[in-house]
Amino acid sequence: MSSFRLTIDGQTFRDSENRQVTLRGINVAADAKFPTRPDLPSHIPDKFFDGDGVSFVGRPFALEEADTHFARLRHWGYNTIRYIFTWEAIESAGPGRYDEEWIEFTVSILRLAKEYGFYIFMDPHQDVWSRFSGGSGAPMWTLYACGLNPQAFNATEAALVHNTYPDPEKFPKMIWSTNYYRLACQLIFTLFFAGRDFAPKAIIDGKSIQDYLQEHFIAACQHLARRISEAGGLADEVVVGWESINEPNRGLVGIQDITVVPSEQKLQLGTSPTAWQSMLLGSGRACDVETWAFGGMGPYKSGTALVDPEGVIAWLPADHDDSRHGWKRDPGWKLGDCLWAQHGVWDPSSDTLLKKDYFGSVPTTGKKLNYQVFINEYFMDHYRAYRDAIREVHPGAIIFCQPPVLEIPPRLKGTVDDDKRMVYAPHYYDGLTLMTKKWNRIWNVDVLGLLRGRYLSPAFAIKLGETAIRNCLRDQLSAIRQEGIDNMGEHPCVLTEFGIPYDMDDKYAYKTGDYSSQLSAMDANHFAIEGSGMGGFTLWTYVSLNNHHWGDLWNGEDLSIFSLDDRPLPNYSNPNSKSTTSLSSTQDSQPLSPRSYNPSPPSYSQRQSTDQSTISRSNLRATLATTSITPIPPSTTPAHLSTPGFRAAEAFIRPSPIATAGTLTAHAFDLRNVIFTLSLTAQTPTPETTPTEIFLPDFHFPRGETGVEVSGGKWTISSEDRKGVDVQVLRWWHGEGEQDIRVIGVKRKATCTTVDGEDDEGYLDQCQQSTCLVM
Repeated sequence: MSSFRLTIDGQTFRDSENRQVTLRGINVAADAKFPTRPDLPSHIPDKFFDGDGVSFVGRPFALEEADTHFARLRHWGYNTIRYIFTWEAIESAGPGRYDEEWIEFTVSILRLAKEYGFYIFMDPHQDVWSRFSGGSGAPMWTLYACGLNPQAFNATEAALVHNTYPDPEKFPKMIWSTNYYRLACQLIFTLFFAGRDFAPKAIIDGKSIQDYLQEHFIAACQHLARRISEAGGLADEVVVGWESINEPNRGLVGIQDITVVPSEQKLQLGTSPTAWQSMLLGSGRACDVETWAFGGMGPYKSGTALVDPEGVIAWLPADHDDSRHGWKRDPGWKLGDCLWAQHGVWDPSSDTLLKKDYFGSVPTTGKKLNYQVFINEYFMDHYRAYRDAIREVHPGAIIFCQPPVLEIPPRLKGTVDDDKRMVYAPHYYDGLTLMTKKWNRIWNVDVLGLLRGRYLSPAFAIKLGETAIRNCLRDQLSAIRQEGIDNMGEHPCVLTEFGIPYDMDDKYAYKTGDYSSQLSAMDANHFAIEGSGMGGFTLWTYVSLNNHHWGDLWNGEDLSIFSLDDRPLPNYSNPNSKSTTSLSSTQDSQPLSPRSYNPSPPSYSQRQSTDQSTISRSNLRATLATTSITPIPPSTTPAHLSTPGFRAAEAFIRPSPIATAGTLTAHAFDLRNVIFTLSLTAQTPTPETTPTEIFLPDFHFPRGETGVEVSGGKWTISSEDRKGVDVQVLRWWHGEGEQDIRVIGVKRKATCTTVDGEDDEGYLDQCQQSTCLVM
């Protein structure tokens, strides 16, 4: 029997009783990207550049509120948390100056999470490098270390930053992600992964900027891991693993011609400069830049625009005082000048490009570079150093390896890096839905197939009808999982990010309480994961302060499954049922009689109680048994956006295997018909103490109104009590061999489900109506 709470057996996770564990997780939390002191959501400009004195204590939520949030997530069936933290939270004050107060706070939060039975893995999160380059992650001093002046990014478009945008309300949706293709990110990620090769003059404290940045990042993460391990009772017991840096980017490594936008750069939105134009803009030169928009058929060129920095440069001035952060910059690295000009890429005296292919090969050896070289050499060198540093202080840590988004993972199969305690951790978002903030029931695109060259023409990648769209999402995730097996070896695949924008259709749901589009999109994504064979997921995201007006409080995103301005699903358990065992069967292979439906269920969009009482440990059970789970902070959302709904919770609060006695072969939830099915293969009959366990949300499967059909064995449905939180679980004792179970819940009135057996439009039926005439 393993001493680890969670072990890995090939492509599966196993618990201490050798049952297969399915990770059903959530990212906690997106607002951990910005500090609490001062409280700086991305639309707040005040004190933004006071980046050395910030504190993240209180993220993801205050300690006194943690019971409320952990209880809510446990009741919703989540057993896993991807714990979001940033390098900035640890080391904002300067190189080597760690925030021990925040670390102690984090240890306290993790210790409380342990009481709720979560599996947690730590995510050193970043988006486009840093808050000061338009995202999250690294401390402000890292930009100074790279010779950049973040206060000049707005004028030079070295980065588009919400906090400094003239009108935060009108910050273009998803424009932040284009920062990967602007000067600041292109420079920093090139330096982080390949500074020794491409910027040998960039020496700080006697070492390459690449080593300086990587060593500080890894040391900060290791310091946090050490403190968690030293705290006792956390490492391997609740913190089971660590993920590599979130969504790494190669910068300019392998770009063959900086005068054109690379063909592999699929995202163009707003102004879209080439890397060469970004260098010119960063040095104060005006450029005519292409502009792009995202329409019904994807990105398209919308025109050109003159971007004129009017002489402002994105580089630190020559008289900048480096002593502020205690480092010594090599005299050969001249501040006030473009770093790439200093390496002979271009001549500022004549604005002449000298080496358009500078990043296409290693300057000293001439070795040709491409993405495969980046991922298998530059990325893996960093990954190994990070992995080894974490394992030095947390030897049993599972390492979640995350390559760049939608790229082929590194070739590790059969090598020394084919680590038995490694997980493939890709991300996937339905790009059309995310970028347009609409759920298109008519068509979508096989993006992964296009990227892998599987179609002779992009037209063949278009999928028509909602059934085809759902299947396409599933097939893309299946392909991603298979790429992990083919390249990395036999390891679990966990989708550590996916999600949907809740502010679809110009926030129509917030004005009406009708979440039908969100429900369809969320169900399609979960359907895809269930059908892909992945070992689990962590949905993006949970934000305790989300509201209808500002969403997740970061760059206009609104993906949180919780909002201050919405209501939780009600609890529909039979009040006369006991909390121990309300349904059971001891007759082998004997299905139950058809169950009756609730004759008058509420609509999914029905407004519930307006009780505003808060939750404490003492009243947790009573609160969770009602609909009054409301967070403490009040909402500031305008009245015209304050119609509460259930936030498509019907789709994400869904049944799932928890622990499978054997090997899971398939499982799926049919939301429209409220039917959950699961198939498994068992080598031996189920031991009495370790049955197969399935989470059953009481909203869909109220006790006393749920039907169960099994291929054999006995089962019970009961409520598991953990810290006053009722989690409804089906336990199934079955024989060896191939086994199946089918659980039938209660249909309720909603946009895609019905009551009392009424016929409703299926996904394909919806697309066969007049709206499909556009095809």
